[in-house]
Amino acid sequence: MTTLGKARALAACSTPAGHFNILAIDHRGNLQEALAKHGPADDDAIIAFKRDVVSLLAPEASAVLIDPQYGIAPGTQHGWLPAHLGLLAPLEVTDYTLHPGQRAFRPIPDWSASKIRRVGGSGVKLLLYYHPQAPTAPAQRALAASIARECARLDLPLFLEPIVYSPDASRPLSPSGHREAVIAAAAEFSAAGIDVLKSQFPADASVTDEREWRAALRELDAVCTVPWTLLSAGVGYSVFRQQAALACEAGASGVIVGRAVWNEAVDAPSPEARRDLLRGLSVPRVRELAAICASGRPWRERTPLSLSPGWMARYDGLD
Repeated sequence: MTTLGKARALAACSTPAGHFNILAIDHRGNLQEALAKHGPADDDAIIAFKRDVVSLLAPEASAVLIDPQYGIAPGTQHGWLPAHLGLLAPLEVTDYTLHPGQRAFRPIPDWSASKIRRVGGSGVKLLLYYHPQAPTAPAQRALAASIARECARLDLPLFLEPIVYSPDASRPLSPSGHREAVIAAAAEFSAAGIDVLKSQFPADASVTDEREWRAALRELDAVCTVPWTLLSAGVGYSVFRQQAALACEAGASGVIVGRAVWNEAVDAPSPEARRDLLRGLSVPRVRELAAICASGRPWRERTPLSLSPGWMARYDGLD
């Protein structure tokens, strides 16, 4: 069950039928590093890249996930961030130079869930590096629950993105360990008050048997008590398209996708070439994913809205 405010926000982020096809362009440090390989990567260059991606791809998406500094502020000021689409924003800064077990939550300075609501956001995205058996796991679960309570107070959906890792820095997770950790994280955080799970694909990249993919996805769907979406995690588009189709078949409510649709544009030799590439390659990808997501499970089936007579009297205002 969800609230009226959250239901409207989730509807703003989805298609009329209740499926998510969300364009992710909240990348910051890693995007700057990628752009720097081909020329200056100052603030103006990052904003220009995001402007081109959003201007060309957002019309095919159901919502946009974008950061405040390079996206929400300049996109609103200069008119390239669509006002009619749902708007998600991240809370965290991520230092990719650290081992995942050392990537503690670090908030974007001077930014919060309440500020996301104030700028017209439709949802909060929180990324946490997580393993159920890591020493940091209890603190990560407590943090997620705390932010979920704040989002509930603001009547704003929380999209949680747990990224699993090996607690043993000397060796990566095994395929079975990856699957178990992704499913355990989904089960634990689904019960923590979040509204949408942004999940990794539960089968490890080394697993190519589609039967194992389907089995892992069925396990993931079975433990999710909230709507879930699939993230692209840097895989190529052809692989992500296959993963997304199977995920939606298993019960996902859609995708939140970034690099899988626009990554080649980072290497374009000029802004004009970048825009041509986005039009010719990325736009058809987002359209294709929209058709795939339409086969998923509508988010309303997992979080229905029920209003009884007198609901306005019980619907508290913000502090």
